[in-house]
Amino acid sequence: MMEMDVKQLRENFSRTRQLSEHLSNMLTTDEHMLQSMPDASPTKWHLAHTSWFFDTFVLKPRNASPVFPEYFSYLFNSYYNGAGPQFRRAQRGLIARPSLDEVWSYRFAVEEKLQHLWNDFTSDELALVELGIHHEQQHQELIVTDIKHALSFHPQFPAIIPVAQPDTPTAAVGMQWQDFPTGEFRVGCDTGFCFDNEMPRHLTHINGFRLANRCVTNGEYLAFIEDKGYQRATLWLSEGWTWVNETRATAPLYWHWLDGAWHVYTLGGLQPLRLDEPVCHVNYFEANAFAAWSGKRLPTEYEWEIASTTASNNSHFLNPTRLHPQAAERQPGLQQMFGDVWEWTQSAYLPYPGYRPAAGAVGEYNGKFMVNQWVLRGGSCATPAGHIRASYRNFFPVNASWQFSGVRLADELD
Repeated sequence: MMEMDVKQLRENFSRTRQLSEHLSNMLTTDEHMLQSMPDASPTKWHLAHTSWFFDTFVLKPRNASPVFPEYFSYLFNSYYNGAGPQFRRAQRGLIARPSLDEVWSYRFAVEEKLQHLWNDFTSDELALVELGIHHEQQHQELIVTDIKHALSFHPQFPAIIPVAQPDTPTAAVGMQWQDFPTGEFRVGCDTGFCFDNEMPRHLTHINGFRLANRCVTNGEYLAFIEDKGYQRATLWLSEGWTWVNETRATAPLYWHWLDGAWHVYTLGGLQPLRLDEPVCHVNYFEANAFAAWSGKRLPTEYEWEIASTTASNNSHFLNPTRLHPQAAERQPGLQQMFGDVWEWTQSAYLPYPGYRPAAGAVGEYNGKFMVNQWVLRGGSCATPAGHIRASYRNFFPVNASWQFSGVRLADELD
C-alpha cells in the first residue's frame, strides 16, 4: 500500500469513527438500549461490536488489545464462530452492562491502540483495517434503520432530527425507460476495495432489457394499494401471499392512515405522505407484487449493475440532518441508482463463479449467508457516502422491510 493510500486510510478511519459518534449523540442514553426485534440491535451494541472487530482481527493477533474484561469478546461478537461463542442475538437489548460510558471507553481505547501502532502495520493488517472501516459503515446504516424501527412503536412518533423532508411537494418526474442491448458484460469487482462476495469479476450474458429511469414513487404505490393490490392473490408469490395473510399487511411499513389521509413515520416524526418520494420500507414480496401489478418485473442484479454505469451522479446518502429519501430530480438518464433507497432485484444471493471466501474467521463475513437471501443494489439515504459502488451486493431475507428498500421496474425489450 502506497504512503498516500495509508494516509487516506487513516483519514477514512478517523472520519468513520467520528460519524458513529455523531449518530450516537443524536440519541438519548436510554435509546441506545432499544432492540425492537431479533433482526435489529441496540445502538450501544453496534458501537461496541464495531470496536470489537478492530480489536479481534487487528489488535489481538499483535497481543495489543486494550485491557478490558474478557466477556466483552463474548457479548460483542456477532456471528464469527472462528472468533469464539456469541451472546444470543435476539437478546442484545438485555446487555445492560457494560454501561454506555464503558462502551465508549472501550471504543476510545481501541482507537488509541490502532493510532499508536498505525505506522507499524503490515499491508495485510492495513487491509483488515480497511475492511473494519467498511464494516463500521455498514453498522452506521444499521444504527439508523434499527433505531427507526424501535422508535416507530412509540405512540408519540418521536423525532431525532427536526425536519425529515422539504415543505413543498412537487410533481413526480415522469417514468421513462432506457434500453440496454443484448450482449456479454463483465460484472463484479476487480479494482479497489470490495467485499469478497463481489468477486471474482466475470463475464455474463444478458438479454436485452429496459430499465425505469427512477424508483417507484409513493404515489404509484398508493395506486397499487387503492386497486386492492394487497387483496389480490394473483399478484403475489405463494409465500408472499402467506405473508400478507399472516401479517394482515395493507401498506408499507411505517405508513399510517390517520384523519382520512396517509402519513409515514420518519426520523423527523410523523409526516404527511409525499407522493413524489420513492416508496421505501417494502420487502421483496411487496416489490415483486407491485411489479406484477404494473405488468413489469424487477431487474436482475446483473442488469442493475450494467445499467448503473450510465447513471446520473445525483446521489442522496447518509445525511444526519435528513435520514429520508428524496424525490427524483428532473434530469436526463437514470436517476436514484445510488442512494435514497436500496433496490430489490430478482436475484438470489449466491456465490459468483469461482468465489472463494477469505481464510479464517473473517471469511465468515459474507459466504455463509448465501442461502435464503435476496440481493439489493445501490445504497440508501442511510448508507454512508463513499461506502457504495456499482458492484456492491447487499442481501436480506425476502420478508425484510425495516431497511430503506424500494422498487425499480424493469422490462423486456420489444
